Amino acid sequence: MPIDLKLLASYDTPTICNVIEVFNIRPRHAGFMDARIRACFPEMPPVAGYASTATMRCAFPKRKNSVYGSLEDQVRGFAELPGPAIVVFQDLDDPAVAATFGEVMCTTYKAFGAVGLITSGAARDLDQVRRLGFAAFSNGAICAHGHTHLTSVNSPVRVGGLEVYPGDLLHADANGVTSIPVEIASEVPEIAAEYTKAESIVLEYLNAKDLTLKGFAEARAAMSDAIATLGRRVGSASVSAKSGTV
Repeated sequence: MPIDLKLLASYDTPTICNVIEVFNIRPRHAGFMDARIRACFPEMPPVAGYASTATMRCAFPKRKNSVYGSLEDQVRGFAELPGPAIVVFQDLDDPAVAATFGEVMCTTYKAFGAVGLITSGAARDLDQVRRLGFAAFSNGAICAHGHTHLTSVNSPVRVGGLEVYPGDLLHADANGVTSIPVEIASEVPEIAAEYTKAESIVLEYLNAKDLTLKGFAEARAAMSDAIATLGRRVGSASVSAKSGTV
């Protein structure tokens, strides 16, 4: 089934994480970036896209006669992805000594179809990038770019504790960044709708009048039952698909 990125991006990232848990295909503590990676523009809506990975340094100039990736190589690779790119940088300087990106780079990426950028390093030109409407995630801000240069393009990276491979499907918003296993990605939006409906059982009760602890417990139990039923259905479908049964 095709993956509807627009529909995926209509849900927040915590909901996407909740849905991935329902499928029970990876540990609950895996598959997402840690608190070092924060949204530069928390007010922006979620984004979904495919990882275009690179490593970079800012601490010293390029060495002569060494092989490096380039911005052109990276942008050229966007065409090989199954959908819009999310650029993912691993800053090899630790700690970061200068900014990974600024206005020119983000304008370039957006012009060639990317929807966001994630870096383990720092950001700059925040007002300008915000005006672009380009989603960005970093571990902070540094005003200068130092000797910024790409050291590799389209190689696995590790950002915020998450291993990211070229072409991985990512979802990100003000809450953070998660990867979505491609084998379930087409099903995630449908399950997300059902999951939020289950959560609404408790939320609607809490917004009603005449609250009681008994009623709250009953609403929570009903929500848990709905989520458990959803998990059993998803699990049964997964087993059937693997075994070839209908």
